[in-house]
Amino acid sequence: MSTEKIVTINERIPSLKEQRKRRANQRLLFFLLLFFVLLLLMVYFQSPLSHIKKIEVQGNYLLQDEVIIKSSGLSIGTSIWNLQEEERQEKIIGNPEVVDATISRQLPNTVVIHVSEYPRVGYLLNDGKYYPILSTGAFLGPLERQEFPADAPILVDWKQGSELGEMAAELTKMPEQINERISEIFYTPTDTDPFYITIHMNDGYEVHSTIRNFSERMAPYPSIIQELDPKKKGIIHMRMSPYFEEFSNKEEEESEGEG
Repeated sequence: MSTEKIVTINERIPSLKEQRKRRANQRLLFFLLLFFVLLLLMVYFQSPLSHIKKIEVQGNYLLQDEVIIKSSGLSIGTSIWNLQEEERQEKIIGNPEVVDATISRQLPNTVVIHVSEYPRVGYLLNDGKYYPILSTGAFLGPLERQEFPADAPILVDWKQGSELGEMAAELTKMPEQINERISEIFYTPTDTDPFYITIHMNDGYEVHSTIRNFSERMAPYPSIIQELDPKKKGIIHMRMSPYFEEFSNKEEEESEGEG
């Protein structure tokens, strides 16, 4: 005769009922939580909590925040979930200074616009106004009166034409460490070279060169300077084979008088 305990169906019924009751309560709790979450989301989307309260602009140096925000079409009060990012980013990139732009949310109600800009490689001085030249070769409108160019060379005595366009293209290829050393570039054509230019450097030297392949001709400038006596200033001819010509006393006096 078997010694195992026999469990009847009547004994198992209370346990099964308890399990079913527990599962039913769990399902009810789940649906109640889901209902309240959906209700909260509906309230959030319909309330000012989901509207933009702050717009931040990052990465810009040339363009003002207001210009970028205006071109994006974003405004305070717009739904933070209806940004239409791609369309607005394209509008921002429509500014000639902008290379790329991204728009992101920063919950609960802040939008961040991050832009990348083309650098300015020079400024055209014309009628007392400075016109920025971008690395794309594009010319922008004049700077405001209170602005003064300090981050790129100034082009003096130039007129709109192929020479200016070619000069802008050469500046875009110029290494930044050399570009920063240039103060002013004068267009000084001669009978033998219609592309002749005179460059005033920030370190006191004067460079005579030509527009054609200017970026390549200027490449050895840093190494040439290292070999010169810093007490002697003069003209560095950089057209064919570079060579140094020290200023005469008369030229030095004229230079000091201009300063």
